[in-house]
Amino acid sequence: MPEHVMKRLAEEIKLLEYELTTELPAEIKKAVALGDLSENAEYHMAKQRQVFVNARLGQLKERMGELAMVNLTNIPHDKVGFGATVTVFDSSKNEELKYQLVTSEESDVAKGLISTTSPIGRALLGKKIGEIATVVTPNGKRELEILKLVTVHDAADAALEMESTSLSAVELKLESEPE
Repeated sequence: MPEHVMKRLAEEIKLLEYELTTELPAEIKKAVALGDLSENAEYHMAKQRQVFVNARLGQLKERMGELAMVNLTNIPHDKVGFGATVTVFDSSKNEELKYQLVTSEESDVAKGLISTTSPIGRALLGKKIGEIATVVTPNGKRELEILKLVTVHDAADAALEMESTSLSAVELKLESEPE
């Protein structure tokens, strides 16, 4: 699982927990000291913020739990899945596009990072090279033919191969150096 997403969520949780346990109680205490709570805007705003922060914390903790349960071994080796980089031909635009399927927290369409839960992401999931994914958009149907696929497993294998090649080069250099 992308560690940077987990780290970002953990940081937001930490900030919200600090606000909930330290800042908001101080604001509520200060507002109570102002008197009549029925017409005390500061008190009502602090209480509303407290409810919002509690709800957001619940969402973030639930999402952290979901992300922690992602098992990369369940992602297919020959089909589009989470983490895959896919090159497609969009027949409606008559152009080649490259997408990487990521979590909703990482998605950025301008950079080609699309969520597995987006319409394009859902249409591509489970497809193989040569298959056509049909995407229903507000502007009509788009057909995307899968031209190239690099799964998360392929990327990991390539990274390991590059690392071992680099290590071999270093070992050769060390062996050839005079002592």
